Amino acid sequence: MQDIIRQLLAELGENPSREGLRDTPKRVEKALRFLTSGYNADVDSVLNNALFTVDYNEMVIVKDIDFYSLCEHHLLPFFGKCHIAYIPQGRVIGLSKIPRLVEVFARRLQIQERMTSQIANTVLEKINPLGVAVVMEATHLCMAMRGVEKQNSFAITSAMLGVFHDDARTRSEFLELIRRPELASRGAHQSLAEIACVAD
Repeated sequence: MQDIIRQLLAELGENPSREGLRDTPKRVEKALRFLTSGYNADVDSVLNNALFTVDYNEMVIVKDIDFYSLCEHHLLPFFGKCHIAYIPQGRVIGLSKIPRLVEVFARRLQIQERMTSQIANTVLEKINPLGVAVVMEATHLCMAMRGVEKQNSFAITSAMLGVFHDDARTRSEFLELIRRPELASRGAHQSLAEIACVAD
């Protein structure tokens, strides 16, 4: 990989041997292997049997989970917040495991739409809840730094499974609970209401 990065630097018109770039191939390889470490992650190992039998059937939400990923189209970062909810059916998952699950899928070459569905489907598969909801909000540097160069735009994606898909009131309760004041001031609360009707 380091040889390829040196060649890339040369193709860009740089001198890979100059002082500032001499160790860049090694640093870039280390960074890329970290940022794509999700490929080698095992979901069951990440969850580490943190599934517990509990007599609880109300909504569980973990909101404002920070994530950073790489767009598979341009290898540029996209980043933002992930909100996850589920309604247990006899079992719950350790709360700290939910952000770790997000990291598994974020640390791959991704598109936001697929990552949203992957997270939702994994929660559904592992704990068999009555329903799962995932909403992701992200800024994409492939839009902000290049292309249309719209620095203030962001993308919202959702996956609604089970009762979140079938029951409008449950879906609306979740969307209202995750709505942040700063989003409302930008009109994003309208977008969140609109995606209440979207199911992946």
